[in-house]
Amino acid sequence: MTSKEQKLIFLNVIFATSLVIANVLAGKLVAFSDNFVVPAAVVVYAVTFLITDIVHEEYGKKQAKQTILFGFAAQIFASIMIYLGYLLPVAPFAQESQAAYEELLGQNARFVLASAAAYLTSQFVDVYIFATIKKITRNRFKWLRNNLSTATSQFFDTSIFITIAFIGTVPNIWMMIVSQYVIKLAIAVIDTPLFYLFTRKHRREQAKQEEHQQSA
Repeated sequence: MTSKEQKLIFLNVIFATSLVIANVLAGKLVAFSDNFVVPAAVVVYAVTFLITDIVHEEYGKKQAKQTILFGFAAQIFASIMIYLGYLLPVAPFAQESQAAYEELLGQNARFVLASAAAYLTSQFVDVYIFATIKKITRNRFKWLRNNLSTATSQFFDTSIFITIAFIGTVPNIWMMIVSQYVIKLAIAVIDTPLFYLFTRKHRREQAKQEEHQQSA
């Protein structure tokens, strides 16, 4: 197994793990002020878009789509296992643990639907925009395709998830959408150096290939 294959496996593992953790954290709302409320999952979920872009840049559009589908399968599997754990009979001396289990891991139908709809829509939008910009710019301006694809896909992700999961239960849902989107945009800008760091070898190899083609 080559180092490039090992890197892909590592990225897929982190991607799937981030998705599962994000679903666990999604039910907790964090308030930074009266009007700035976001789900606790906002940071860890934003990592998935960085990984999608890295995989796309390093391994191509087809592999990026496969990573998305692997992540979706991991979400479904985790949800099934969590539900099976809920159904198992609790020990008589540990009744309190069942309530804690339900509070921490219990997932209602709205959250599952919101997560699936937002995830599939936003991730495939990210891949499409990333590929389009990469083609238009002829592989130049990595920062542009990384940030623009993430910014657009995060808008879809935020709007779809918050609307389905919290409409009718949160007093100012639009402020919640704006709050989460602002944080995600900030994270997208911050993770740009990481995108360059994890794709620097690919860029050097691409430059060598271009030089070879020009000299041939």
